[in-house]
Amino acid sequence: MSTDHMSARRPDRAASPPALTGAYPEPLWRQAKSALEGRIAVGEVKPGSRLPPERELCQMLGISRVTLRKALTALVEEGVLRAAQGRGWYVAAAERKEWPNTLESFSETAHRMGLVATSRVLLRETGPASFDEAEAFQIAPGTPLYRLERVRMLDGVPIAVDHSLVPADVAIGFDEVDFTVRSLYDTIAGLGFELAQADTTIEARPADAALAGHLAIAAGTPVLDMRQIVRDRAQRPLLSSSIRYAGDRYRLRTSFMRNAGL
Repeated sequence: MSTDHMSARRPDRAASPPALTGAYPEPLWRQAKSALEGRIAVGEVKPGSRLPPERELCQMLGISRVTLRKALTALVEEGVLRAAQGRGWYVAAAERKEWPNTLESFSETAHRMGLVATSRVLLRETGPASFDEAEAFQIAPGTPLYRLERVRMLDGVPIAVDHSLVPADVAIGFDEVDFTVRSLYDTIAGLGFELAQADTTIEARPADAALAGHLAIAAGTPVLDMRQIVRDRAQRPLLSSSIRYAGDRYRLRTSFMRNAGL
């Protein structure tokens, strides 16, 4: 899979819920938890959106910050919310999606699942291949490569950060392409190249501060780093990518077959 510009969405602001009452037999933190769950359930606060600041929530609900945090922590434990240190409280992504065993782009996968894929472009430039990059592409060191780094989103929710490399002689006209909405796979295919086969490795890594910021997760949170070399039918490497997925928003499914007689 490969991975394009969209500014961060503002937190959804809906009508304030009524203040809670200590006369009700249920503890205040449970009332607060139920009130917040209700807003999320009816779509007033959407998956990936940030809740209003704690001070504003306390005023809306008429409770102390200690009581509010107990309610928020309970929602985190149930998987309804997630906490991003220094950034606030976010509604968790609705459901982890399973990706295919076949080779398809991020945009194709999103379309198949009925979701909208967009991207925020972090970097696009042409530069010389390092020794490791040259080895991956089977070219001489210093050969120009087009570099594209994007935050990939589904329905506005950040899912992954994708760093892609394409040989400059393949990336003709890429500077004119709007990679906030355009698929890199489709762009390469539109130039007459066929992305036929990919070698893939996946490993878990802790998110550094920069990656955590892009994905709205805490630094150190596990991410899945998928590295791919995509080739045409003649085995020429056309694309190299490192795609780091938020661990709670990605699931890989595969199948294995036992050889007869073993």
